[in-house]
Amino acid sequence: MIRTTSNLFLCLSMFCTGAITFAADQAKDKEAIEQSVQSYIAAFNAGDAKKLAEHWAPDAVYINPLTGSEVEGREAITNEMQAILQDVKGTRLTVDVESIQFISPGVAVEKGTSKLISPTGEIEESVYTAIHVKRDGKWYLDRVTEEEIPVVLSNYEHLKDLEWLIGDWTDSDASGSVQTTCKWTKNKNFMVRYFAASTQDRIQLSGMQIIGWDPARKQIRSWVFDSDGGISEGVWTKKKNDWYVMVSGTLPDGRKNSSTNIFKFVDENHFKWQSVNRTIDGELQPNIDEVTVVRDEAVE
Repeated sequence: MIRTTSNLFLCLSMFCTGAITFAADQAKDKEAIEQSVQSYIAAFNAGDAKKLAEHWAPDAVYINPLTGSEVEGREAITNEMQAILQDVKGTRLTVDVESIQFISPGVAVEKGTSKLISPTGEIEESVYTAIHVKRDGKWYLDRVTEEEIPVVLSNYEHLKDLEWLIGDWTDSDASGSVQTTCKWTKNKNFMVRYFAASTQDRIQLSGMQIIGWDPARKQIRSWVFDSDGGISEGVWTKKKNDWYVMVSGTLPDGRKNSSTNIFKFVDENHFKWQSVNRTIDGELQPNIDEVTVVRDEAVE
């Protein structure tokens, strides 16, 4: 029994010693790969194709991310690198290593993002996976795959002059109130305004307005849908600090209507609104007098 217990302790001791040794070796290997990444970046930014190719294993396969062509072997990789560096002369490379995982003592997988920054400041960003192999105590690249990160388009630049509309607003008098909440959609491509008109704490009409940039017409447009079934669309034009919205639509009973709605920015907590040139089926209607709309946070 004593001999068996001693053997057990011996096995555990050997296992623990091996695990500690493996962890220490892995830490050194990870550091070596990280240093190789920095060396690769420096060689690229220096325009040194030969040093770049030295980071690759002698029998490695390189896939050109620009053309998709494949070359094998360090000499072919050197020639390929020379051509690439000539095409992107003056471009800088930056790399953000997200993870390095070891598949075996001699194989590691590196994942991260890379950026190519042109002399004019344009940035091409991609995610990559690099396979590293250990040969004669040194780590080399064996294969790298890259995938461009899709650029998320936003029309914020066209809509930012209306950003002051974002928030909760109230227009009220003795007869009732209109409450409006305006929010950005994802990527700031649209603004959505929810409205509710009430009299004596009872909502009479509600709905939503979507405001966005029309890239085909090169103008800001909007669409309104109300709880009675009415729909309309508008075209926004800025004149100094005021916005004029030319509106045309259809009432719930099918009649056509039109108007010019005017938004006048006062300050971050106030704007004025009025509706003029109002028609229903071509017949002129009374204007809606100018009202002051107040941001809810500013209401005492």
